[in-house]
Amino acid sequence: MKIVRIRLEDDEIAYGGVEPEGIRVHRGSPFVAWEPTETLLPFADTQLLAPVFPTKVVCVARNYVEHAAEQNAEVSDEPVIFLKPSTAVIGPGQPIVLPPEAKTVHHEAELVIVVGKVSRKVKAESASAHIIGYTAANDVSARDLQAIDGQWTRAKSFDSFCPLGPAIETELDPIGLSVTCAVNGEIRQEGNTEDMVFGVAEIFEFVTGVMTMLPGDVILTGTPAGVGPIVAGDLVDVSIERIGSLTNPVVNGS
Repeated sequence: MKIVRIRLEDDEIAYGGVEPEGIRVHRGSPFVAWEPTETLLPFADTQLLAPVFPTKVVCVARNYVEHAAEQNAEVSDEPVIFLKPSTAVIGPGQPIVLPPEAKTVHHEAELVIVVGKVSRKVKAESASAHIIGYTAANDVSARDLQAIDGQWTRAKSFDSFCPLGPAIETELDPIGLSVTCAVNGEIRQEGNTEDMVFGVAEIFEFVTGVMTMLPGDVILTGTPAGVGPIVAGDLVDVSIERIGSLTNPVVNGS
């Protein structure tokens, strides 16, 4: 099923399940215990939020050979990971805000692992039991600041630099999924998860060997080739097969 997180009329936040006629509001959380209510909201009447608000966002760098090549970098023998803050997370439709100090900001379409339960030192063969599902992300990156700093924290961490959504798909084989990014309707990135250097299970074992992952935490699995600049006025659409489209406008910040 597809799980979404929505804002209700009374400004409360709830989880829901996507049905053919709309979104079924649930009580509780899919990470602990939840149950459906009688409330079914039409799609047009719902405000989608990021499907989770994680305690941490773990990202895998250079996990597609062609993307590593376009960055003039080599593929590592084990996953290279970095963190984005939870405050970078936004949902579908919310604006990506370009900071004035960044002159070159890029889009990066990525498949996202959503952690379902407390996970520490999980072996690859057991990873699926700890994963509630998958969603999409845009790992927005200030490329010029990345080059200046020689590391990635500032470049990846601005508010709004981690759009997530639109939903968590719980019944999904992560192998062989198309991953695309379009800017103003023009396809920029077009890849497939079968081309990842490290697969989902390998990534999960590696990350949980480093740190404990909590329910709702996310792991971005890397981006295919074709990353490029976004500017104010653009509309960025990240689409992953069977998950859906994550669309965000781009605006200038102050």
